[in-house]
Amino acid sequence: IRRYLRSEGLPESKPRKKRPSKLDPFKPLVQEFVNEGIYNCEVLYQLLRERGYTGGRTILKDYVKDFRPPRQIPAVVRYETNPGEYAQVDWGVCDYVDSNGELRKIPVFVMVLGYSRAMYVEFTKRCDIYSFLRCLIHAFEYFGGIPKIMLTDQMKTVVLGMGDDRRPKWHPLFADFAAALGIIPKVCRVRRPQTKGKVERGVQFVKRNFIPGRRFIDLGDLNRQALQWCEEKNRRNH
Repeated sequence: IRRYLRSEGLPESKPRKKRPSKLDPFKPLVQEFVNEGIYNCEVLYQLLRERGYTGGRTILKDYVKDFRPPRQIPAVVRYETNPGEYAQVDWGVCDYVDSNGELRKIPVFVMVLGYSRAMYVEFTKRCDIYSFLRCLIHAFEYFGGIPKIMLTDQMKTVVLGMGDDRRPKWHPLFADFAAALGIIPKVCRVRRPQTKGKVERGVQFVKRNFIPGRRFIDLGDLNRQALQWCEEKNRRNH
């Protein structure tokens, strides 16, 4: 008030000096990652931290939000199960850039437990029945137990087709495997991925949070990193 009374006319505000941001030196690098399709700020934050970034997540999120494409996700009723009752399994295909700069694809097996959302991830050379059964065994060893019911989509490694009674014709190797371990296999309806939404999100979680910016020597190295990543993410409470 005193300043207003003493001044002739309205006082003019002086422009404030723009304070430098800790993110400023890293913005070109962030732009490179964004151009590669990496919009997840948790992934970007880890990549920047590895390169010396000491700032926070909020300023990074504020910077990236203008470049992130809008998402439209339909709402689906959540289906909950008891501990140990349900597991959902699916294959995914991830893209990565090899040492020669060429874009490659690699299959990934994902199992998610219905109650805890605990996840097991394993990358393979192919998506055949032998790789599938091997991944199942590794997943059960990782979790230390076997679920009562296992839900998949109508993948060829599980279902060969549907009978006249609309019941699935199980792959004989998978049927023997499930019977030996006492698992009740179930398949979701065609074109209804929401039925196994937990593992669908798990596959997307791998594609968006694990594989972007990942560097590895070979398949064994990639799976060691995936197992360590699962250990970190499975500590979350859902």
